[in-house]
Order: sequence, then structure tokens, then C-alpha cells
Amino acid sequence: MVTPPPLSAGLVAFVKRDCETCKLVDPVLGAIAKDEPLTVYTQDDVSFPTSVAAVDDLALEMSWHHNIETVPTLIRVDANGVEEERIVGWSRDQWQAFTGNMELGITLPGFRPGCGSLSVDPSRADELNARMGGSGLVTRRVDFAELEDDFEAMYDRGWSDGLPLVPPTEARVMRMLEGTTRSASDIVANVAPDLIDVTVEKIAVNAVMAGCKPEYLPVVIAAVEAICTDEFNIHGLLATTMSVGPVFVVNGPIRKPLGMNSGINVFGQGNRANLTIGRAVQLIVRNVGGGRPGGVDRATQGSPAKIGLAFPEDEEGTPWISLAEERGMEPGVNAITALCLEGPRLIVDQLSRTPESLTNNIAECLMTTHSKRMVYGIDALLVLSPEHMSRYVDAGWDRARFRAELEERLMVNTDDIIRGTGGIDEGLPADFAGMQLPKFRPGGLHIAHAGGPAGLFSSVFAGWVSGEKGSVPVTKEITP
Repeated sequence: MVTPPPLSAGLVAFVKRDCETCKLVDPVLGAIAKDEPLTVYTQDDVSFPTSVAAVDDLALEMSWHHNIETVPTLIRVDANGVEEERIVGWSRDQWQAFTGNMELGITLPGFRPGCGSLSVDPSRADELNARMGGSGLVTRRVDFAELEDDFEAMYDRGWSDGLPLVPPTEARVMRMLEGTTRSASDIVANVAPDLIDVTVEKIAVNAVMAGCKPEYLPVVIAAVEAICTDEFNIHGLLATTMSVGPVFVVNGPIRKPLGMNSGINVFGQGNRANLTIGRAVQLIVRNVGGGRPGGVDRATQGSPAKIGLAFPEDEEGTPWISLAEERGMEPGVNAITALCLEGPRLIVDQLSRTPESLTNNIAECLMTTHSKRMVYGIDALLVLSPEHMSRYVDAGWDRARFRAELEERLMVNTDDIIRGTGGIDEGLPADFAGMQLPKFRPGGLHIAHAGGPAGLFSSVFAGWVSGEKGSVPVTKEITP
């Protein structure tokens, strides 16, 4: 922390030229200086005020350390350098009583409120807090050479997912940490594959690089907690050659103040929260856990889910309970569900007008998830669009009815998918002949609602191996 010199005994004033009230009191300061010791600190122009010589505070060190929020501010300091009293703005009666000069500023207006101090200007406050207060951050600082470009340097050092990163300066990281009540030193999780403890501070660093706002930080923290569990198995997800990554569904009232998009283009570009929350998690896996493509990450082709994919459920657009509630969360609780999935694939049905017809078509599409010959061992996420959802709402179907009807249609006759049938070598071993098996394991089909109001399209995200040998979705409450 930078330690400034103490204030001088007597009166001390803080002013700036870019303040009409400061200009108003300029001659008053000159009159005060004739009667008693007066030190004037100027924030933006060393030639101001004109009535008395000023002390340069262009670096705002004195203003920051003495908590100047408004200029002009007049402070009385005792012989030991201790502040006794201060006046903010111009008030003729107060200034007269403060100085004992009942003629002071007699021709001026009785009151003017003053202007914001440059030391609390939003464009400067974060940098000042880091420079003057000491960041308190323990993350190692990497200094770049003078001629290095910050963005290229971060990419060259392997910190990036291929897209430009926001430089995580001390000021930006400190501002990010304001988004949570948790201590920067709290250990949130142990991140695979390198099994490195990740603190709130390290999460904040990567959230800055991903482009998050501070208010997203609690969601990112909960997402990291979710994926760094034995159930989710982020290490296995990285090591598989399948094209899967963590996909996050957000539920609860937090969706609205964060500005998350659950409507038009919900899985696409254009929404900062949707895109950067998932990206921050992936950067943490990369930069803290060491999970990088070509290393532990062995995906044959990959998918957009490996860059970062998070979206909120449209809870207001349906009377159905939310995904988080179905997974055990109380209504109104902020929660995030992490699922191991690939990218979305469209389900098109523009003609069905009954829930039965639409369910038949959705079931046919779901049967082809990964392959018609892959059954029981995978999960999937079905995201119903508003127009498709309306078929069920209008018919009075709830989530439980829809799930039951759909799962009934997702039973597979194994005789059709035994290896060699239909001239296809892929399939189940002959020992499975004569059975009826579900396409997805019990509870393995997850259902959410999102999308724009127009368009008879829904989507399915195919999953990875489910259960103890693969990944199980994890839902975590989002706390401040």
C-alpha cells in the first residue's frame, strides 16, 4: 500500500478545475489563505486555483487516501495531522462558521453541491484501488516486454482458447472479486487433470480473461464446483475422444439481473453472459487444471461446447417445473446444472398439432442420438422451443406426463440393432437379442425449455457415457 504524507495542520482543500463550484470558491480560498495556513490539492490542473498556490495531486494519491468523494472539500486538521472536521461542497454558512470569518463569500450564492472527485471516477477507481490500496492478490503477475502486444502475448503463452482474452490486470481482477462475498483465498475445488486447487481469486482471473462481468462470478464459481466432482468427472470428459464438453443450464431469478438470454438465438452469439460464463469455466480447466487439446483433451472432432456454452431456462414461458426443480432444487433457488454434452442438433416438426404426433416425431429423432444402435449408456438434453411447448401446455400435459409418454416411445427392440443386422457391423452383441431396452438410462433424458417465440424447432444435445463409468449431471446452488 502506498503511504502518502499526512495532511498539514490547519485547513486543507481539495479542488479541480473541471468543477464549477470549485471555480466559484477560488477567490474564497485566497481569502482564507490570508488568515490562516491553507493547503490546496488540485486534481486536474496545477495552475488552478488562481488565488492560491496549489499542490499537485494529479496522481490522486492524497485524494484517494483521504476518501475525497466530492470537490470542493474543506478539512480542518489538528497539530498532529488528524482530521477534525470536513465540509463537502460550498455552503456559505458552514464555511463562515468553519473559518470564523462571517464575511467569507458574502457575495456568492448560499449553496452549491460540488462535483464528483476524480478519485472516485468509475474510469479511474479500479486502477487507483489496485495502485494505492495494494491489490492483495497472490496470483503470480506476468510482466510482458515493452514491445509485446498484450493480446498476442497471452495467446503465445497458451492461455487462450483461440479467441482474444481480456488482460487480467490487478484492477480488473479486484473489480471481478467484488461480484462475490467469498474470500479471494477460498479454495473452491480441485481441478483435473493436474489436480490443482483453484481459489476464488484464480477463478476471477480467468473470468476476467473470458470477458465476464463481476455479477457473473457466483455463477462461474458454482459451475466450477459442479464440474470438479467425481460424479461429473471432468477428467474423463477431457480424455474421451467423443466431442463433448460441459454445458450449463441456469435456473432461478438470477437469470434476469444477469441479462441472460433464454429466447431468440439462445445457443448462439450475441449475449455476453451466456457466452462468457461457460468460457470462463473452460479457461479454468485449461489454465489451472491443464486440460488442453492435444494433451489430456483428446476429442476427435470437438464441438462448440468445448469453447463454452451456458444458457438459462425460460421458466416464465411454461407452467412446467424447471430442470433444477426436477433435479431436487426448491422453486426460486438460483442453481446451475452441468451436463456433459456435445453441440445442439435440430428437431424439426412444423405440422404436428397434437402432443401425440409431436411426441412421436421427437422420439424418432431422439432414437438417432449418436446412433440408432447406441442405447441405455448415454444421456441427452432435450430443449423444447416455445411453439413446440405450446402443444403440450394447450393439451394439459405436464412435465411428468410428457416424460412418461416420451420414454414409452423410446424403448428399443434389440433384435433390430444386433451387430450385423441390416449389413451394419456396429451394434449390440448377440447376447442382447430378444430384449427391450430404453434408449437412455432411467432419468438420463433431461428436459429444458428455451428459444425464440417463433419457429417449430427444438434441439437435442447428445451426451457421453453416463453413470459410474462416465459422467452424471450435477446441479449446484448459486450462492453470493
